[in-house]
Amino acid sequence: MKKRVYRGMIGLLNSRRLGYFINKMSRTRFSRRLIPLYVKLFNIQTNELDLKLKEFTSLEAFFVRKLKSGSRSVKGRDSDIVSPVDAKLEQFGEIDDMLIKVKGIRYSIEDLLQDKEMIARYRHGVFLVLYLSPRDYHRIHAPANAVIGKQYELGGKSTPVNKLGMTLGKSPLSTNYRIVSELRQEDGMYMALVKVGAMWVNTIELTHPTLNLEKGEEVGFFSFGSTVVLLFEKGKVSLSPNLERKASIKAGEPLARKRNSEEKDSSFEE
Repeated sequence: MKKRVYRGMIGLLNSRRLGYFINKMSRTRFSRRLIPLYVKLFNIQTNELDLKLKEFTSLEAFFVRKLKSGSRSVKGRDSDIVSPVDAKLEQFGEIDDMLIKVKGIRYSIEDLLQDKEMIARYRHGVFLVLYLSPRDYHRIHAPANAVIGKQYELGGKSTPVNKLGMTLGKSPLSTNYRIVSELRQEDGMYMALVKVGAMWVNTIELTHPTLNLEKGEEVGFFSFGSTVVLLFEKGKVSLSPNLERKASIKAGEPLARKRNSEEKDSSFEE
């Protein structure tokens, strides 16, 4: 019953016209007056901003804000895969054949990726789901040194990816607008970086000019709240034991370590 009511309400509110109005409104100079309220409402820390609040030209400009140089430095070893975003770690674990389970909902990587070669590659692998709330820094960074192989768009209109959306929504991870990027490292290891849009401000912008990525550098940004799904091949990485569900994580902090690293100890275990 709850799902039916929730989905009905989202269906009424999630119109292109309303989304266009919100998007347009957030870009006006008038919207800059809402920034102090937004900061207070979401308890956003402003000491890392590269601009003063009064220097942002619109609410959208604040959504996609940059930080001072060095605010998101890469941590850990060379073999570590780091978080591409500031987020809450919603879920992580092994892919059950081709299924991942998030907030009680099972998602097929077949629906998520829609690419036969990639589906076969990540079957029985490892996944992580990272949720960006409206308060988070929304720039996306490279999780490792890699080359972008396949990169393509899927989906259309998006629904919420917050707690209610993930619990009561209709499979938002595999139906929302998203950009799938497959990254390949020099040693041949692959990982999938799936950027998922959110309701109304359904925007994912790619900013990196080349296919070659250096760990920690910016590759794009979201407008408003969004989600990132990371997929790894079976047996290729060890997840950090420090990962806790719903724990906050910053871009540049280690998520996993490559098992086939040349380093003597390629696991996180002591």
